[in-house]
Amino acid sequence: MNLKELYQEIILEHGQNPRNLGKTDGFNKDAKGHNPLCGDNVHVFLKLNGQKIVEGISFEGSGCAISMASASIMTDLIKGKNEDEAKEIIEDFLGMIKKNPQLRSENLGDDEKTKLMCLSGVKQYPMRVKCATLSWHTLISAFENKKELVKTEN
Repeated sequence: MNLKELYQEIILEHGQNPRNLGKTDGFNKDAKGHNPLCGDNVHVFLKLNGQKIVEGISFEGSGCAISMASASIMTDLIKGKNEDEAKEIIEDFLGMIKKNPQLRSENLGDDEKTKLMCLSGVKQYPMRVKCATLSWHTLISAFENKKELVKTEN
């Protein structure tokens, strides 16, 4: 299996069987996001402990396979990280999707980087970049406790 096929398989698997779908019990931060061009909707739930470690993270929503796969992968990778590590991973991912060829984060293992890299192909399709990044921007909003809807369009 070549790398492109592996990436497609990961996206399909997470899109069809999203991880951490539902509402995290005892969440203490959340945010909602919407991509009107594709119809994607996401609601991210976070449970941070006193040391700002992500004890729980989940999402509810609907949308295209890329949007759902991205949210699923994001929740898998952020769980157990502290807030600073999570924000660094978010920044690295958004940079990779928009311009950087590789992930640079030292807070991710090789398997975790492979999961994220499967979404790198969307940079060739500007409309799909918004699908892949919606949940990540919504997660930033949740960390910052912002209550306004995250939108991909102004």
